[in-house]
Amino acid sequence: MPTRKATTGRSQSPRQRFAEELRSLRTESGESLRKLADRLGWDWSLFGKMENGETIGGPEVAIALDQYYGMRGGLLALWELALGDPTQFKEQYRRYMALEAEAVGLWHYGVSTIHGLLQTKGFASELLAAGGLEGEALSRQVEARAGRAALLTGDGAPRFRTILSEAVLRTRLMNLAEWRRQLQHLMTMGERRNIIVQVIPLASGLHGLTNTDTMFLRTSDARTIAWVETGYSGSLVESTKDVERLQLAYDAVRDLALSPAESRTFILRMLEEVSCDAPSST
Repeated sequence: MPTRKATTGRSQSPRQRFAEELRSLRTESGESLRKLADRLGWDWSLFGKMENGETIGGPEVAIALDQYYGMRGGLLALWELALGDPTQFKEQYRRYMALEAEAVGLWHYGVSTIHGLLQTKGFASELLAAGGLEGEALSRQVEARAGRAALLTGDGAPRFRTILSEAVLRTRLMNLAEWRRQLQHLMTMGERRNIIVQVIPLASGLHGLTNTDTMFLRTSDARTIAWVETGYSGSLVESTKDVERLQLAYDAVRDLALSPAESRTFILRMLEEVSCDAPSST
């Protein structure tokens, strides 16, 4: 489906502009509401209400529609305007999400946490709450993160490799049931043909990415861009020299990591430990 630029300069309110753009995108695609709903996994009546301006939906729906129509963040920007909160996603992070949505390949190293594309809602909720979010803002961000995860399971999903420090798997959620669910989700996603999950043991020692959560994105025009993130901020790295330096460090980490099969066994052992530590229901 060809990409389109979001329509701008219209006289309607942001909410009306968002609804009009949704109708226009679907009409041009030749799809019915029911067919769109079948493809994206939401009830068709929700899309109908969004096109009529009765609701703007949640961020996860906006992100899924943005990715589906190839809007590269344009539809999400309209949703934010309709919401009345232009700071829902910072500009730099919005650009990262657009690149993520269009990437043909992604590879990640996590020193402190599981990547958002592989997080369950329970994990995302506790993580974001620990960062200070609460109430409606927390709910919106959790739903937004859940919506992004659909990128790995849809038609034409990109290849994705994640290498997780053992420390990530040793840092449990307070809710052990949710932590078990997250570990099981990692194993399930690792069974998909387009996803590779690996673990690097703490015994492997120090390496070039010891303190850096890093994601690499391969674009359709064969460029590689890196995203380096801390718990409070993130930045895009586009300089060829800097990206190559990070990639060399990543390759060294991959050489130290367990194989996918060994990593699965490792995660299963973590899951068994959590199950043994869980309080008895009797």
